[in-house]
Amino acid sequence: MTGTSVVVIGGGQAGYQVCAQLRSEGFEGEIHLVAGEPAIPYQRPPLSKAYLLGKTSAADLVFRREEFYSANRIDLHLGVTAEAIDRSARTVLLSDGGRLPYDWVVLATGARNRALPVPGADLGNILYLRTIQDTDYLKERLHEARSVVVVGGGFIGLEFAAVASMLGKEVAVVEMMPRLMARAVPPAISTFFEELHRSHGVSLLLGDGVRAITGENGMAKRVETSSGRSLAGDLVVVGAGVLPNDDLARAADLAVRDGVLVDITLRTSDPSIFAVGDCARFPLPGGGDPIRLESVQNATDQGRHVARVIAGRDGEYEAVPWFWSDQYDIKLQIAGLSQGADRAVSRGDVAARRFSVFSFKAGRLIAVDSINSPGDHMAARKLLGAGLSITPEQAGDPAFDLRATAKAVSA
Repeated sequence: MTGTSVVVIGGGQAGYQVCAQLRSEGFEGEIHLVAGEPAIPYQRPPLSKAYLLGKTSAADLVFRREEFYSANRIDLHLGVTAEAIDRSARTVLLSDGGRLPYDWVVLATGARNRALPVPGADLGNILYLRTIQDTDYLKERLHEARSVVVVGGGFIGLEFAAVASMLGKEVAVVEMMPRLMARAVPPAISTFFEELHRSHGVSLLLGDGVRAITGENGMAKRVETSSGRSLAGDLVVVGAGVLPNDDLARAADLAVRDGVLVDITLRTSDPSIFAVGDCARFPLPGGGDPIRLESVQNATDQGRHVARVIAGRDGEYEAVPWFWSDQYDIKLQIAGLSQGADRAVSRGDVAARRFSVFSFKAGRLIAVDSINSPGDHMAARKLLGAGLSITPEQAGDPAFDLRATAKAVSA
């Protein structure tokens, strides 16, 4: 396709992927990437793990170096945000006063941290983790801190808790739900990680919330919980969920509902505008209420899909969701979505910390959560991707050759 212009708004995983994939698909038109941050687009998952621990550098985080963008005629607009989409003029208005005409717009605006709505939330040493600047500042504060309170027992909160614990800090996690990562994993996985974190000395307050934060000289010192506990915390890290950045879409009069609503091709209510990644609420192939996923792989897959659609390879988005999380020496890998499951079957050796939990709904496999079991994870992705299932009895039978069954699917 030639003679067309694509404006991608957002320089995270999804935005980068759209641009790179467009050129891979042979797209010859103009590509503009409005990145928002001043830094060359970079990976975010290592921020709460390897980068925070100093095991990787800022230079290692970038998707591609600057010369890649110039060589592929991708115009980078760094430190510039999109202020409005003028759909009638088919123009994107930028914060630096520029205007970008478009044939296609891709909203890859991501999400922002949910603020903690309690007294004392404006004290110093209360930090959020989203950007590389956040992490750089957090590194400094973490070095000085003795006690750390983490608000939120999801992936980001627990990954940070693991890092802080490994650095010898006194760590407490406050989570409103009765179990860890409750929105994402089955109970057996929550229990495993609860025991894992406790074994590393992390204090877990489940089914509890934050009532207030108190401090001295403008700096946080203690966290008061809803249950009446008082926790020492000269550093408070908040990982209490995110909100989609859908304000730009809302102002452009696109359909929005806790995220930008898209169809099965990832088009918005305006067919010349797409939405991908954390900001998009999309329908699953099997039907049901549209969902929004905060996942690097989802952002990658959706970015690739939209690039193919723009390049003329129209089709429905059918990728199987998958996720991962690294905590201590444990790798959690998830294929599918376990919400709504009515039966769970474990396979492997929990004591050896190598096992998987297979989730079923009405007898059909819908998700597999694997602990240090990459073979099970890859088999699950193949089965779910092919729309096939195994029985709960097969999943729980150690003699059943799961990998051979999955291999036969892809043969």
